[in-house]
This record gives sequence, C-alpha cells and structure tokens, in this order.
Amino acid sequence: MNLKTKITLGFLALLVLLGSIGGYAYYTVRGLSADSGQILTANFYSVELGQQMLQALDRMETAPGAPAAAPKFQQALTREAGNITEPGERALVDSLTQGFDAFQRQPSVPVLEQLRAHTHRMIRLNTLALRRKNGQLAQQATGAGRNLLLVATLAVLLALLLVGSVPEAAVLPLRKLTNALEHAVGSNFEASIPVESQDEFGRVARAFNRMLVQLQEYRTSTLAELVTERNRARSVVNGLDEGLLLLDENGRILLANPVLGELLGLPVAQLVDQLAAAVAQRNDLLAAMLRPLGAPRRATAVAETPLLTVARNGEEVYYRLAVQDLVNFNEASDKMEFVGHVLTLRNVSDFKKLDQVKSNFLATVSHELKTPLSSINMSLKLLQTDKIDAAERTRVTDGIRRETQRLLRLVGELLDVSRLDPGAGIELNFGATALPDVVAFATATVQAQLDNKQLRLATELPADLPAVRADVEKTTWVLINLLANAIRYSPAGETLTVRAAAAGKFVQVTVQDRGPGIAAEYHDKIFQRFTQIPDKTGYQGGSGLGLSIAREFITAQGGRLWVESELGSGSAFHFTLPVAG
Repeated sequence: MNLKTKITLGFLALLVLLGSIGGYAYYTVRGLSADSGQILTANFYSVELGQQMLQALDRMETAPGAPAAAPKFQQALTREAGNITEPGERALVDSLTQGFDAFQRQPSVPVLEQLRAHTHRMIRLNTLALRRKNGQLAQQATGAGRNLLLVATLAVLLALLLVGSVPEAAVLPLRKLTNALEHAVGSNFEASIPVESQDEFGRVARAFNRMLVQLQEYRTSTLAELVTERNRARSVVNGLDEGLLLLDENGRILLANPVLGELLGLPVAQLVDQLAAAVAQRNDLLAAMLRPLGAPRRATAVAETPLLTVARNGEEVYYRLAVQDLVNFNEASDKMEFVGHVLTLRNVSDFKKLDQVKSNFLATVSHELKTPLSSINMSLKLLQTDKIDAAERTRVTDGIRRETQRLLRLVGELLDVSRLDPGAGIELNFGATALPDVVAFATATVQAQLDNKQLRLATELPADLPAVRADVEKTTWVLINLLANAIRYSPAGETLTVRAAAAGKFVQVTVQDRGPGIAAEYHDKIFQRFTQIPDKTGYQGGSGLGLSIAREFITAQGGRLWVESELGSGSAFHFTLPVAG
C-alpha cells in the first residue's frame, strides 16, 4: 500500500466518525425539540387555559351581570376539553362542565367557588405533568451529551493518531533523504538510503541510490585528471614572482601564493578560507590591497591602483596592485554574474628607482639653473633703470657675466651626460676652500635681491677661520639657496646675518633671518622633497626641492644641515663642513 492510500484511508475514517457525530447530534436535538413542543402543546397550553378560566370566574364574581365573563369561561373550558392529555384531567373537565351548567341555571357563590377549586386542580395537574416531562427531557439531554462526548473523544483520539502517524510517515523518509543529500554534498557517495517500503519513498530511495553509484563512478574516473590539473595550476601559481590573491564573491580567500604570504608576513594556510576583511583588520598591507574593492564600480575589468610600499630587508620595495573582477556566465539566469576578485602585486621597484633617479636629476638640474637665472633676471631689471651710475652698472654686468659662465659650465656638464646610473650621486670636486671667499661670492650674487627688499646683510667671520674640505661650487650653491630663502621670508628693513665658527673638526656656517619662523613639527619635513610649509601670508615658495638638494650636497661632503627656529622668532639654518686636512 502506497503512502497516498494510507493517508486517504486515515482521513476517510476521520470523516466517517465526524459524520456520525453530526448525524447523532442532529437527530438527538430534533427529538428534544419535538418533545419540548409536545409539552408546550399539551400541559403548558392547559395551564394557560386554566388561567383564563380563573380570570373569567373572578369577573363573574365581582360583576355578575358582566355579559362577556361567562362566554370567555365557556370558551376556555371548551378548548381545555379538546386538550386533555393527563390521567384524571377528563373527570375534572366533566365536573367543570356540569358545575358551569348549574351556575348558568342558578348562579350562586358556592357553585362559583366549586368551579374555581376544580380549575385550580386542573392547573395543578398540568403543572405537575410539566415538571415531570421537563425532568425527563433533562435526563435525555444529559444522556445525549454523554454520548456525544464519548464519540467526540473517540474522534479526537483518532485525529491525534493521524496527526502523530501521518506527518511522521511523510517526514521520516524526507529526513533520511536530506541526510543522504548532505553526505553527497560533502563528497560522501557511500551514504545510501535503506529501501524499507514499496511506496513512493521507496522508489525515490532506489533512484537516489542509483544516482550515488553513478556519481561515485564518475568521481573515480575523473579524480586523476582533476588532481593533475590542480597540481599543474598550483605549480603555475606558486611559481609566479608576483603576489596573487583570489577572493570569492563574499570576500573569502580562495587562494594565495607563497609570494603574497611572504609579503603579508602570514603563512598561506592561515589565509585560505578566511574572510579577507577579518584578516585585514590585523594586517595593514592586506587592508591597503582591499581598499580599492570598496570604491565605486569600475568601467574596466582591471584597475591599476597607486603603488604600495613594503619594507623588506631594511629597504622600501614598491609594488603595483592590480585588481581584476571575475565574471561567469550563468546558464540558468542567462546572464553574466560576478564571482570574485583577483588581486596581484607586481614588484616595480626597479622602475620606481629609475623614475626617482630621473626626477632627482631633473630637480637638481632645474635648481642649478634657477639660481643664476634669477640673479641674471634681477640684474637685467636693474640695468633697465636709468638711476644707477656707471660703477654700479659695471658691477651688475660683471655679475651677469659670472652667472652666464656658470650656466655655460652646467650646460656643458649636461651635454656630457649620456645616461644616469641608478644610485649614482652628483659628482663633487673636493678641495681646500676658504669660506670667506664662498660667503663673498654668495653675498655678491644675492646683493641685488637684498637691495630690492631693503635688507641689510651682516657677516661674522673670524680671521683665523680654517679652510674646509668642500666643493666650492656646490657649497656656494647651498649658501646662495639659504640666503635666497632668508631674503624671501624676511620683512623689509631687517638684517640678515651670516656667521661661521670652528666646531672641533668641523666649521659651522649659520644663516640667521628675522622671518616668521618655522614650527617645530616642520623642522624635518622642510628638508623632504616637494614639501612646503603653510604660510599665513599666502606666499607660495618654490617647488620644495631647494633645501632637500642643499642637504644632499652638504651630506655628500661629510657635513650636516639643520634648522633651529620658533614661530615669531626667525630661523637659523646651520650646516657643517669638515676642516681641510
């Protein structure tokens, strides 16, 4: 017997029992209703007629001449004679008839009292019958209720039996099928379903077991191929010199190669099958790699991101992050669906170093050219005026000639440069150098700028100042650059000071200005390339390379360049050079 037949028979039995209950209740209620109607027709009607007869007798006694009293009594008595239902009721009706006839022939009070007494006995007779029959009806109703309760209890028990057996009979095989499917999803094709019946679930179990056998055969036939392909793909991924990270659509890490694990400082085993966002909370590099994923959707599948810097072996290594969206065609929905991301880190440190060398070279050359050109430009503006005398004009033209010769030397050096080796420094020509001569040349170079801003320049150079081992041209360039900055930020009419003093095996040179000063948090930043400090006056300085190049020049000569300054107190730039041996 199949499951459908079992369920149908159970519900049919319940339906028959419910129909029996309904039929019994219907016929019981109908019988009680009929008995109640008979009581109303027989006894209650007789009591009502007796009340009418008593009312007529009262009127006949109080108003003997009332014409309607006697007919009403006779009418009620006639109706009562047609509604005799109880034993002894006929004799009472006959006595009332005879008494009423006697009263009509000879009205008298004793006859009237006799009629009233017979009427009361007739009413009492029907009242007692009414009570007796009501008690019988109550007993019948109680018995019917007891029978209905018994049958209803049987129906409830049958319903509970069906509720407990039918769902279990339907759910138990489904539970077995679900467990078998979960094992199959976990690649366990040996968990078959026992065939315990010939019903629908038995047929499903046999079909499912056949499917497991076929899946096991297919898995066995293709396992070797899958292992081979997996090993080949793993070899390719592990052999890449780029860091590779594969995420699914939920951001879970599916694959990471050893290069990426080394960069993140985490074993690959701790990355696979982990949520990338959770790992990124304790790994800054991974957080930086995931940051582009939160950006708005890109128009292209592959996005190039800014360089990422990783510290390896004490030096900075630059990596280019590439993020690629993975999409797959879903045949069920007939559209392309997003399935994950591929993130790769490519080492571009060599390219970055070449770019930095190029930038440093261009920045150095630009500033080497800018200083003499600025001096020449200022001198030309002075020559255009008619207010300078012949001696001053001669001095200005001599300055232009010196700066022009310096530019020619720089251009000659540039023409000899055919390539730039990574990491090569600027060539320096060391020699014993007298700092007073350097100060005199630098002062003469910026004299026009000093005069234009009405600034005074004071020099404090001891007579016994020792010579230093330095490159004259680069040292002069540094001093000119420091003086140009001091002139730029000093208010008109102030005094600039250049002093030098021996400090052990070094000579320290200082350029003091009366400018706005520099906050302590910027003392190191101003020597970094392209750094400009905020200026409340709105002045925009140069490109932010002068001080960084000056520090490189001084450092390359074995010295040091730094600043001492406070806001509102001016600035003092110091650099040291070794004493010539």
